Amino acid sequence: MPGGRRGVPGGRRGVPLPLLLPGVLALAFLLLPLLALLVRAPWRSLPDQLTSAEVWQALQLSLVSATAATAVSLVLGVPLAWLLARTDFPGRGLVRALVTLPLVLPPVVGGVALLLALGRNGVIGRWLDAWFGITLPFTTTGVVIAEAFVAMPFLVISVEGTLRAADPRYEEAATTLGASRFTAFRRVTLPLIAPGIAAGAVLAWARALGEFGATITFAGNFPGRTQTMPLAVYLALQNDPEAAISLSLVLLAVSIAVLAGLRDRWMTT
Repeated sequence: MPGGRRGVPGGRRGVPLPLLLPGVLALAFLLLPLLALLVRAPWRSLPDQLTSAEVWQALQLSLVSATAATAVSLVLGVPLAWLLARTDFPGRGLVRALVTLPLVLPPVVGGVALLLALGRNGVIGRWLDAWFGITLPFTTTGVVIAEAFVAMPFLVISVEGTLRAADPRYEEAATTLGASRFTAFRRVTLPLIAPGIAAGAVLAWARALGEFGATITFAGNFPGRTQTMPLAVYLALQNDPEAAISLSLVLLAVSIAVLAGLRDRWMTT
């Protein structure tokens, strides 16, 4: 090539040392705690730790509540994502910012907000208690509500992004052929954005499974009723560190399974 070789497009080049060292340190910073968890795990007593009644209660409650919170997120979050992506209304940017607020809001603050809204003396909770006798805090339903509050934004963001990437002309073609907007959404749009919905649902489920701050603030930590796996880890860490490590391994395995499920979306090069 005239003027000397300028490099092959897409070819690998040497990594600058000022970038290599911080990159390796960042990788070590993220991986070493996880490796330490595996190294210090009580592998011999692990089967006994994981077969105890308390662990299975917490695991069952975590799976059921995370699944219920994901279902709530799907039923309410998908229509909200469609409104944000397909309609134009005043204050849409503000609404989008408020929807994503739980992503950056400290979970314990979210729990306090839920108490003020849905607690027995809350803005809405007082009327639920007076009119219907419904009390949400410190119940299994409260766990689901707390988890849905922190998990739904993950689904909304994922589905909205998928909707924005999808061609709206398919919906428009369906409406010109006589289909209503809802029919076009149900028969045309939903199949198109199904991968985005699935990815968002997995993310929401994983976030709900690992939720701690909002759950313990709004629903408490009562074994068999509101004590999920993260809360069980917190309690075991004070009394039985080996049990806390064993429970942490379960959550680590679930997290790896979630990443494996999303490998086609995030783990391809």
